[in-house]
Amino acid sequence: MVDGNLSMQISSEAGRSRSRCGPRSLCETASAPRKLVRPEKMAAPDPGRYGECGPRPPARLSSRAGQEPGTVLSAVGMMDLAYVCEWEKWPKITYCPSVPLACAWSCRNLIAFTTDLRNDDQDLTRMIHILDTEHPWDVHSINSEHSEAITCLEWDQSGSRLLSADADGQIKCWSMADHLANSWESSVGSLVEGDPIVALSWLHNGVKLALHVEKSGASSFGEKFSRVKFSPSLTLFGGKPMEGWIAVTVSGLVTVSLLKPSGQVLTSTESLCRLRGRVALADIAFTGGGNIVVATADGSSMSPVQFYKVCVSVVSEKCRIDTEILPSLFMRCTTDLNRKDKFPAITHLKFLARDMSEQVLLCASSQTSSIVECWSLRKEGLPVNNIFHQISPVVGDKQPMILKWRILSATNDLDRVSAVALPKLPISLTNTDLKVASDTQFYPGLGLALAFHDGSVHIAHRLSLQTMAVFYSSSAPRSADEPAIKRPRTTGPAIHFKAMQLSWTSLALVGIDNHGKLSMLRISPSLGHPLEAKLALQHLLFLLEYCMVTGYDWWDILLHVQPGMVQSLVEKLHEEYMRQKPALQQVLSTRILAMKASLCKLSPCTVTRVCDYHTKLFLMAISSTLKSLLRPHFLNTPDKSPGDRLAEICAKITDVDIDKVMINLKTEEFVLDMNTLQALQQLLQWVGDFVLYLLASLPNQGSPLRPGHSFLRDGTSLGMLRELMVVIRIWGLLKPSCLPVYTATSDTQDSMSLLFRLLTKLWICCETPHPLFPSPHQNTSPG
Repeated sequence: MVDGNLSMQISSEAGRSRSRCGPRSLCETASAPRKLVRPEKMAAPDPGRYGECGPRPPARLSSRAGQEPGTVLSAVGMMDLAYVCEWEKWPKITYCPSVPLACAWSCRNLIAFTTDLRNDDQDLTRMIHILDTEHPWDVHSINSEHSEAITCLEWDQSGSRLLSADADGQIKCWSMADHLANSWESSVGSLVEGDPIVALSWLHNGVKLALHVEKSGASSFGEKFSRVKFSPSLTLFGGKPMEGWIAVTVSGLVTVSLLKPSGQVLTSTESLCRLRGRVALADIAFTGGGNIVVATADGSSMSPVQFYKVCVSVVSEKCRIDTEILPSLFMRCTTDLNRKDKFPAITHLKFLARDMSEQVLLCASSQTSSIVECWSLRKEGLPVNNIFHQISPVVGDKQPMILKWRILSATNDLDRVSAVALPKLPISLTNTDLKVASDTQFYPGLGLALAFHDGSVHIAHRLSLQTMAVFYSSSAPRSADEPAIKRPRTTGPAIHFKAMQLSWTSLALVGIDNHGKLSMLRISPSLGHPLEAKLALQHLLFLLEYCMVTGYDWWDILLHVQPGMVQSLVEKLHEEYMRQKPALQQVLSTRILAMKASLCKLSPCTVTRVCDYHTKLFLMAISSTLKSLLRPHFLNTPDKSPGDRLAEICAKITDVDIDKVMINLKTEEFVLDMNTLQALQQLLQWVGDFVLYLLASLPNQGSPLRPGHSFLRDGTSLGMLRELMVVIRIWGLLKPSCLPVYTATSDTQDSMSLLFRLLTKLWICCETPHPLFPSPHQNTSPG
């Protein structure tokens, strides 16, 4: 039940600016808050309210009950509810559950999930919904046009393309139209007619990082996040990875589709082995040598779990697939005579990571209980009989090695598992890294999530399977000491998650239950263990740096940033950024600005800086665009581009006269078409207006609440504006109509020269302050 009198305010962008989204205005302040309704009690939804239905366009959001306004992004406990998407009530005959329910989480923090829609003729429409975790009230729905139930959804490594596969063997590749998250189109795909797809994955692109907790205090990003030697699944000429996907069907076929640069699709299908059988469960992983490993099971715990090596190549413009049988395994629970028939079915089969084919997670279940086992593939020596030592002593020295599956850990009897979510954070699993992670209580990437039919969610260690944290929904059982009057009444089956996904930093978990409600849980980096403020800050900083290096979205990290942490995080992030090499700083320059802007939105003390960071991003975009138009006069040019020479000369010559700076440049490199110059007039006008705004704000320099205040302390941004003023001056000589328009108080005063003179003096004060009389504009704060 919802009480309309209870409301809370959440920033419309959940406290941060997306790296994929630019500023909406040039001097934009913090976003206006939205009012969202929260429930009076987090009670289980009434099944009759939804009918047998899946998710629908959201009507409202519910935040964690009992939370104070303005503290939505605080870190509390091990796992708690961040928000719940509740859907509008529709007739029972309109919607039906999507079985199986497919869900996927991209590195851009976009979530894709499926539902089915039934029309008046009882025909089903398979829907794919795209939800932005930062704006969960906006859901974009796609009519997938799949004829059968969608069985798999899979994002690519960039988070901009989505694969969907159905029970009829059809695979579609969806891509963003014009880089918009609410516009999708499918132009390519493949088909294995009549053969349901049970496993799907993009081919590996050869990029793999290892996150070293042991070196979290190192100064170089290259030490913290090292590049692991990993070969792509298939390469083009020059070693460029070839894009495509691989799928496994229920009849034991493996199909591979390759995307050629010309846009054509090469598809090939091959049997996993000569003796084909039913494949109820399958998963796909990749090896460092460029091979693919496929794990399959027929659904019975008494049958072996089979593994196959798949090699993909292109021969004579055709895709070729070669398969090889690898060692198989039987689940440990089937070898125990006391429990031989207790868990008859294998319900979940997952590799622990896409790029880790040596570890696999298995779950066997009965109608009421489950058991989970973790297995590892190892090389072991094969014993040699003594008779061979006597015949040839060399044989004894070179003991033959074989691959064999060994069980790492197993759980006791559990409640029936309904969904499994595996971590995507590539944390290093060396003994040293594991020890440091345990000592510092850094657990992201070390836990996997298990959802149960009683409504609870457990975070278990990915190696030992020991429970690290537990989340109970309102329908989950409580302690026996709790008074019965406080327990919720259960009129039907317990609400439980049918599909789950962990975020790319393992700090958030999304689950979709059997009534279609979507819940977002946040997972504390320390899983509720008490930490010193400095250590907690270091954990969040470490993950922010990882997202900055990889380019991944960091919304889930901001869920755990408290307002008091913002200032320290921004300063520490700036310090770590300045320790990197200049080339890497240039690559990460826009990312760190977007990250600072999103952090500053979380605290009222820093919210005034947000528009300055957005403006700096816009200024950098304008500078890059204008400099890219410059062309060298001769083809045999030196190493430096015209834009680099412009920056070097403007930094070297500190004269306040714009014409004296201009004569040191090769003006022939600035010659452009007249129509192009006229088309740039609005951007040039913005640069001129912004310089005028900054100089006009000098009398109010003591007020940090004024937008643009940080520019007065930023010599880099002032130098960039100075370079653009020189470019505008030269282009104005070629076409005066492209110049910025000013209203001057004197006809004899050159506005451009005056602005450049004042801007240069301000820039000199920032760059070279007097040791005895430091400038108030000295860059003492990050940004």
